[in-house]
This record gives sequence, C-alpha cells and structure tokens, in this order.
Amino acid sequence: MKHLKQLFMLFILCCSLVIPSTALAATNASSSSSSSSAVSSSSSNQAATDDSLQKIKQKGTLVVGMSADYPPYEFTTNKNGKTEYVGFEVDLAKQFAKDLGVKLVIKNMDFDSLLVALETGKIDTIISGMNVTNERKKSVDFSNTYYSGNSYFLINKADHDRFKKATDFKGKTVGAQNGTLQSTMIDKSMPGVKNKGLAKLSNLVIGLQSHKVDAVLMDEATAKAYAANNSNLVTFNSKLPSTAGDIAMAFPKGDKSLEAAANKTIKQVNDEDLINKQWIPQASKYMKSYKKQNTVLSYWRYFTKGVEYTLIITIVSVICGFILGTLFALMRLSKNKLLHSLAVCYIEFLRGTPMIVQIMFVYFGIGAVIQSMPALVAGIIAVSLNSGAYVAEIIRSGIQSIPVGQTEAARSLGMSKQTTFQEVIMPQALKNIWPALGNELITLLKDSSLVSVIGVSELMYQTQLVQSATYKGVLPLFITMLIYFVLTFTLSRILLHFERKMKHAH
Repeated sequence: MKHLKQLFMLFILCCSLVIPSTALAATNASSSSSSSSAVSSSSSNQAATDDSLQKIKQKGTLVVGMSADYPPYEFTTNKNGKTEYVGFEVDLAKQFAKDLGVKLVIKNMDFDSLLVALETGKIDTIISGMNVTNERKKSVDFSNTYYSGNSYFLINKADHDRFKKATDFKGKTVGAQNGTLQSTMIDKSMPGVKNKGLAKLSNLVIGLQSHKVDAVLMDEATAKAYAANNSNLVTFNSKLPSTAGDIAMAFPKGDKSLEAAANKTIKQVNDEDLINKQWIPQASKYMKSYKKQNTVLSYWRYFTKGVEYTLIITIVSVICGFILGTLFALMRLSKNKLLHSLAVCYIEFLRGTPMIVQIMFVYFGIGAVIQSMPALVAGIIAVSLNSGAYVAEIIRSGIQSIPVGQTEAARSLGMSKQTTFQEVIMPQALKNIWPALGNELITLLKDSSLVSVIGVSELMYQTQLVQSATYKGVLPLFITMLIYFVLTFTLSRILLHFERKMKHAH
C-alpha cells in the first residue's frame, strides 16, 4: 500500500513537471525586426521549414476558435431554426478558409479557453477579437493586424450623469470578460476599482442591468452594438492607456506557413477595406433586424437541442457511471490489496477535484493526445468518471448495510458466491441505496451543464447563445430553470415509482 501511494504521488509529480515544461517550451519567441522587409524575409524562411499550411490543406478543414458572444465581431443568429455564426470576424474566417481552399469549422467556447485550445491542438487559429500582447506572444504567434479600436465603458442609462470618465468608478465595480485586454486594463489603470471578471460577456451585461456591476469595459464596436440594441444602456470612451497592440489572428508557435497565408488574406482585406465598408455594416443589419423581429420564444429550437444533448450526456453517463461505480465498489471491498488501493485512489481523487476541472483536463489534456476526440465525447467521459466515483461509494455502503448473516444463510443453502451476490445481496442493497442513487442521477442531470465550458451544445450552452443573440439575459435563464425543473421533477417521480414497487415487492 505504501509503495502504491508513493508510485501514485510520483505520477502526479511527473504530470505537474511535464505540463509546465511543455508550456515553457513555447515561450521562446523571436524578437521582432525593426525593418518590415526583414520581418517578411524571416517569415518566408521560417514558413518554408514547417508544414502547418500543408496539414490544413491535407485535412481539408480550418478549425477556428471563437467566443461568439461579441457583436459585431462574432455572434449567433437564428436562421430557419438553426444556429448561424455571423459578424465581421466570421466573414474574415470564411475568406481565409476560401483562400486556402478548405472548409471552415467554427468552435465556439469561452474566450479564456481559446489559448488552451490552440496550444493543445483543438483549433488551428483564434479569430476572436484577440489583442496582441507581449505575454501572449510568449505562447502563440500573431498575424498582421486586421482591426483596431478603443475600449469603451457600457453603463446603465440611469447612471449617465454619475459616470462620465474612468476616475468616476473609484470604489465601484467594473466588469470585463476573463482573459481580455480590458480585464488587464482595469487592474493596471483603474486603482481602487474592483474588477469583476466572467467568462461570458452576455453574463456581464446581465450583471450590469441588475446593478451587480456599475459598468462593463469592452471593445468599442461591441459596446456600441449593445447600446444600439438596448435603449437602457449607453456607452462612452474610457480613454484608458493600453500597452497592447491591435487585433490579429493567433497561431501555435512555429506555424509560420499558415501565418504567412493568413497575412496574405489580411493584406487583401485591408487593401479593400472590407471590414469597414462591407462586413461591419452587414453585421449591423443582422443586429437591427433581429432586434425588431426576434424574441426569446422564437429560439425554442435552441432549447430543444439543448435538452436533447443534456439527456444524451445524462443517460450515457448514468449507464457508464453505474458500471464503473459497481466495479470500483467491488474492488474497494476486495481483499486484494492492489485492487483495493486502485479503487481508493480513483474514488478519492475524483471526489477530491472539481468536475469542471476534470472536464477541461479530459478535453484539453487527454484531447491533446487524441486530437480527434469530440467535445461531446470528452464531456461524457469526464462526467461518467466523476459519477462512477460517487456511485462506487453509494454501492459500497449498500452492500455493507446487508447483515453478514444473509450471506452465511445463502452459502449454507449451497449457493455460490456469485449467486449469493446476484440473488441475495445486490437486490437488497439496491433497495436500500435507491434514494441515494436517485439523488446522484438528478445531480448528474444538472451538473451536465458544466460541459458547456468546452463547447458542448447542451442546455446551458444553448441558453448562452440565446442570450447573446437576443440581448436579453434574465428571460432565457428563467426558461432554462423551468426546463431543468420539469426534467428533474419528472425524473424524481419516475424514481419514486420504482422505489414504491421495490417496497411493495419486499
């Protein structure tokens, strides 16, 4: 047992050393040249030494990471009941994929997860309003700039007389999306201001409207988009100093040939001024039209799709979790020290770490090795493993609750160990632990919402899409609460029905 624990601790230590070393290996960024021609020559030489562009063309797809809650950069609309990504960065991504002669695949996830997804190979590039900073340059390469803009405050119209400049927010709370330049600007340039960071910009706007935050700092175009679509909000220039560069595409370190191809597309876009002349006006038309005719209820297909994925995750995870739970419960009850120790390590480790961390580790960690692993599969694996640890303890307690005399009586009648377990012990244990298993199932149904962080289209993920598309925050959440209540209440009634049948049979 002692040796097994030492081996387990050694494994954890190795993992902790390997992961940071991988990240550190990506921090050797080459210094920029003072001459633009020298930069171009260097990029061309490096582009010839890597095969990133060739790989994209061979697989036939360009996977672009975005956080599609950032109008007019990228956001979602409802077209014939289906989710469609729109915005000028979506148009840029389409143009880039067209120039490469490949199909565009968009992966929508939280902004602060994009760099991790890029470094682990889940996406090929980031096109999501990402500012060029010295810290980000340590881990990724950037293309040439394709857009620039100031940072603006979004405030409630009723507070317009109170807040007119950045210094007016001293002692107040200002929100910014996690991982963005604006979040850094609040920390460095707004002393005495509490920085409230959230993963989704739409949630920050909800917090603003409910007065949980006094303002939200965001990009100029996005702030103006929210203000234009909500008469209760107004915006103004923050005039805060920024040490970051303008907005560009991000690529994995060393993908110079793909970066060079992107720069060709960006040059064409900039030369024709497509963003300002064509794509932003087009995005504005989407926003205005959806403001007039779209309601939350018109997005019912989104909620239906969310329920479908939620039930898929729950059902598959329950089956896998019960199988794993039974296996590890028997292993923990085993007299074999190796099996017992493995079960203890599994149960204690999975119960001792948050499920959201486990989900992200499976998707970004294991998914970095198994590149083809879909987000849905990663989510099911993580939820199943977590559920198995809790179910194992429930089943173990149920088995141990059966008096030893039951086993002895069955064996004295000539039953084998297997028959005794299947026909005598387990039926009684199942009746005893049924309420606990039911609670675990209901908890699992609700906890499936956590897989939204890796872009699985379950109910919470779809709710966030509705929020960003309709500019309404509270109503979609209320509808989601009702849906979850209907699901859990129905499930509890079904479980109660079987519990009564077991009591009647007893």
